[in-house]
Amino acid sequence: MPHEITIPAKQTFRLDRYVDLPLNSGEIRGRTVCTLVSPGTELGWANGDVFPIRPGYSAVFEVEEVADGVDGIRPGELRFAMGMHRSTQTHTARDTVPLPAGLRPEIAVLSRLMGVSLTSLMTTKARPGDHVVITGAGPVGLLAAQLFKISGYRVTVVDPDPLRRAQLASCGISDCRERVPLQSSLQGQVALVLDCSGHEGAVLDACRIVRRLGEVVLVGVPWRKLTEISAHELLNAVFFNLVTLRSGWEWELPVHARAFEWEELLGGYNNARHSVFGGFARALDWLAEGRIELGGLLRRVPPTDPASLYADIAARRIEEPFIVLDWTDFDGPDLKSS
Repeated sequence: MPHEITIPAKQTFRLDRYVDLPLNSGEIRGRTVCTLVSPGTELGWANGDVFPIRPGYSAVFEVEEVADGVDGIRPGELRFAMGMHRSTQTHTARDTVPLPAGLRPEIAVLSRLMGVSLTSLMTTKARPGDHVVITGAGPVGLLAAQLFKISGYRVTVVDPDPLRRAQLASCGISDCRERVPLQSSLQGQVALVLDCSGHEGAVLDACRIVRRLGEVVLVGVPWRKLTEISAHELLNAVFFNLVTLRSGWEWELPVHARAFEWEELLGGYNNARHSVFGGFARALDWLAEGRIELGGLLRRVPPTDPASLYADIAARRIEEPFIVLDWTDFDGPDLKSS
């Protein structure tokens, strides 16, 4: 019987059994190769109030079953999906993306985290050559820095953690600061600040450093209050600096782009130039081309002891920013669910 990681109660992680239902038309299913941990999101869920939760939102799986109504997908293919931490994956075929040839599954799952900041890259008014500051160099911020760099922006990253700054430097991000450089030549010259920290202090500094009509985009989730900064301080900076302060919610884009077709008028269309899954496909291509530096930044772990794993993540005992669960040798039926 397959197993999955669940969060049944506050700060509690365990392995549970589940049953796969028969496939519906248009679906595919297969064994999970690997899934990606999103530390901030999953720990945030575990500290919430609504349970149970089935965490995880990035998976690569090998197709084993294909239902009717699916064309062009064969058993044996490796595909990416927004899948949970479980030993099998079942998805509508349209909501999966094939892996480019030669791309390793443990690298491919990073496309999901790249998609978080790709929305901002697709929607910002800033243009290549402009200066971009990224605050917070966790997994999302580290990938955002590389995405904006390879897209032609001048990138500065801010994080108080010296380990994270060293990891950024190893990826070729040369301008890494401990704090937002308010008293520097960047003052008033920054077109975009991407806050990936969820820290209100970083957001206030961002509003103070951007140029007039510059953007501050909130990518990091503000899970809890971290300072005594008042709303007045933020409003003052936004108003007098003509700041465009907005959410970096990745679902601003449609999940799929759909062009207008008269014969399918009532089925809905959006004529979108960009979409969430279009971003995933682009991220997978860039990963396959080796454009994202990841040397020494990824740790593969088995999913057999989620309680210990998430305790280590919460205590920051794992230095690598990217944690991938390897399900290839998972022997579910012999495990004891806690």
